[in-house]
Amino acid sequence: MASLRRIALLIFLALATATASHSAIAGNAPGVLVLGRISDDPKTHYEQLKALLDYVVPRMRDVGITEGRILMAKDSHQMASYLRRGRVDWVTETTGTAMLLQRNAGARPLLLTERDGASHYHSVFFARRDGNVHSLDQLAGHSIAFQRPTSTSAYFVPAAELLTRGLPLEILLSPEDTIEPGSVGYLFAWSELNISTWVHKGLADVGVMSNLDWNNPKRMPPAFRDDLMVIGETTDYPRAIEMVRSNLDPRVEARLREVLLDAAGDPEAGDALLRFFNTTRFMPVDPDSRRTLDRISEGVARVRAEVE
Repeated sequence: MASLRRIALLIFLALATATASHSAIAGNAPGVLVLGRISDDPKTHYEQLKALLDYVVPRMRDVGITEGRILMAKDSHQMASYLRRGRVDWVTETTGTAMLLQRNAGARPLLLTERDGASHYHSVFFARRDGNVHSLDQLAGHSIAFQRPTSTSAYFVPAAELLTRGLPLEILLSPEDTIEPGSVGYLFAWSELNISTWVHKGLADVGVMSNLDWNNPKRMPPAFRDDLMVIGETTDYPRAIEMVRSNLDPRVEARLREVLLDAAGDPEAGDALLRFFNTTRFMPVDPDSRRTLDRISEGVARVRAEVE
């Protein structure tokens, strides 16, 4: 009798595991909208995402959405997997990572995101006024400080710009590491303030950050900036993008776009937008921005292939 009960238990566990696995592969439950984010600070980001999700979900009941959930990923690879498997419907990201998700998971741009009143920005290269580098053409044999491997403005876009100029990039073990002739040595400083500090103190010959950070005294202290000079700039590109998975129900996608576009004019959305990374409005992806996204997508792919 005990053996029969044990066999029955094993069968039950096997069926339960199979059912759970099928649910994970099949995607989300009907009526659920899942907002995703790549995060190294899930607790903080959860509160920022939840505010907007709580605003959006009640306005999507006419297309069958009755519940909202949040799913974090540790990196772009994990998020791409979630998108391919239908575990995440909607992702908010900066341009470089958004284009990675487009390439690796087929995610599609839904809307541009304007934050703090800026929908586009560009990258600024800078060096010491009394240094040996006064233009990007002089960068070979010198070092550059990027922010982090996921940064659009302080890694993906400027790295692609240097590759386009025929300047190969090689990672340095430390600021004292030897740089191969004809190459540009790079290091990750992990914050904009570190980038400005490293260049000011001579630990890196050149730094790069967005024009918004260049003009932010918390990230570029005025005392440092007086000793620095801009030696190059990229063209403008979208600051952030809302992406959706490739096989999202077209009715849900259309309604989500409509709700987000209308949010800036709705007083009830004010707090949710502010908490959602200081968003001021969502905007359609215009043709110029679409072409820029395509160019950045190619640049990101090149950086991944030639630098990483």
